Amino acid sequence: MGRSKFSTLLFVFIFSIFSFHGTLVRSDASNHRYSDADNVTLYANKVGPFHNPSETYRYFDLPFCATGKEKDKTEALGEVLNGDRLVSAPYTLDFKKDKDSKSVCKKKLTKEQVAQFREAVKKDYYFQMYYDDLPIWGFIGTVDKEGKADPSEYKYFLYKHIQFDVLYNKDRVIEISARMDPHSVVDLTEDKEVDTEFLYTVKWKETDIPFEKRMEKYSQSSSLPHHLEIHWFSIINSCVTVLLLTGFLATILMRVLKNDFMKYAQDEEAADDQEETGWKYIHGDVFRFPKYKSLFAAALGSGTQLFALTIFIFMLALVGVFYPYNRGALFTALVVIYALTSGIAGYTATSFYIQLEGSNWVRNLLLTGCLFCGPLFLMFCFLNTVAIAYSATAALPFGTILVIVLIWTLVTSPLLVLGGIAGKNSRAEFQAPVRTTKYPREIPPLPWYRSTIPQMAMAGFLPFSAIYIELYYIFASVWGHRIYTIYSILFIVFIILLIVTAFITVALTYFQLAAEDHEWWWRSFLCGGSTGLFIYGYCLYYYHARSDMSGFMQTSFFFGYMACICYGFFLMLGSVGFRASLFFVRHIYRSIKCE
Repeated sequence: MGRSKFSTLLFVFIFSIFSFHGTLVRSDASNHRYSDADNVTLYANKVGPFHNPSETYRYFDLPFCATGKEKDKTEALGEVLNGDRLVSAPYTLDFKKDKDSKSVCKKKLTKEQVAQFREAVKKDYYFQMYYDDLPIWGFIGTVDKEGKADPSEYKYFLYKHIQFDVLYNKDRVIEISARMDPHSVVDLTEDKEVDTEFLYTVKWKETDIPFEKRMEKYSQSSSLPHHLEIHWFSIINSCVTVLLLTGFLATILMRVLKNDFMKYAQDEEAADDQEETGWKYIHGDVFRFPKYKSLFAAALGSGTQLFALTIFIFMLALVGVFYPYNRGALFTALVVIYALTSGIAGYTATSFYIQLEGSNWVRNLLLTGCLFCGPLFLMFCFLNTVAIAYSATAALPFGTILVIVLIWTLVTSPLLVLGGIAGKNSRAEFQAPVRTTKYPREIPPLPWYRSTIPQMAMAGFLPFSAIYIELYYIFASVWGHRIYTIYSILFIVFIILLIVTAFITVALTYFQLAAEDHEWWWRSFLCGGSTGLFIYGYCLYYYHARSDMSGFMQTSFFFGYMACICYGFFLMLGSVGFRASLFFVRHIYRSIKCE
């Protein structure tokens, strides 16, 4: 009965994913045809320091020209989570209609506004706009440092003339870019009122690029030949490392196991009073259930859910859903798929908890629901408070928070409970090939390098070494302005990560059992998940050595959200490591005869 319920849940989930697919992909074909002189709205999105991608502000937080008739664009959940706040810009770009040095407004900048612009130019502020769903960027000003050693001598200039170059194909917009006129600037160096006039120019040019390929320009930036070479070098390096080390470990492990099986077979034919040694000696303790089994089952359930989430995100990525500047698609997918996969967490955690002879399955279910969401929610509360203090667009509006709470209340929690009930009713027994004795054996004294932390360091280093080259490109995309679209390569790296994690955890579990240490349950989970700690260590290196991020808000966002992501990796890879070790331990004890 439990399995049939779970199958029904799984079917509903898969159906929901494919139904949801349509909401992630924009229907470009019907909404982007224009006639001559049609008014196509240009939306201003945000401004912010170039090196601090999380620290963005509304476009009109800076004293640009405003008509007072600006309209906010209605945005999807993912766009709001991404910090997008689109508002109609004061520039009029009519379809196929050129304009030359058209005035936006004449404005007298007060001392306070001059200081505000100067501070923005000093921090390398950029702006982002959207025209017909195509992104536009540019810097708002420039700093003249030439021949000046002392920063107090620097001159600060604000660009006041922007030129839009637009390519079109028949009735479609294909490409747009913005150029700032370096000769048309406002001097912001001194604190004094300045009279200025903001101008813009529009140039239209025909192209033969088809509408369907207009996004390829952005996709190709991450698949340029020199980038692809590095990605393939990364994969080949990972594969060679993996093949050599896993082959080496497999050879040793198989040879050792073969010798063990032969030795134990001979022991059985020899005198019965001969003392057992090695992993066979602890056969009566190896399947003794771990301490804190409710927490263990909850961690396994949460890790399995995050693994399912990752697989479904990869599926959507590989079919082309997350094309560049499909605003907020990834965030929408993460929220919705996480909600829909909560049934997997409930089923896995509760069914395993029941197998471990746990009695309070309701408490276990609550723990499962809070194990990942709890720390994530607390971190979100802190970082959202920081964003509100900075008046940044990363601060979520009350309505968006309410939507997320409703999703959690009406989708995540009910599915978690349904999964838990299905897991409880499955009533599967734990499959142990040998009997567990009444009293545990004493674990012999072991050298320091066989303790948990050194073993975790050994277990995490090898999987991390297989992915660290690819990590740089992911970080440069998530915490920078690079575009990452080579999901096929990323998927290969992910598969390598899983294989190495499983193999290294199995090897360390064998060596632990051979040393007559039967407390392998938590150890295998911690060793499998230790790669997450290495990734967080890489965050420290990336922040200080590879990025120019600065300021309290950006630093707290980077380390705060990366802590949550690495914690998710810890749970997911820990589940993979434990499952691999459980399969291995069952196999070797099934292969020998024990009293």
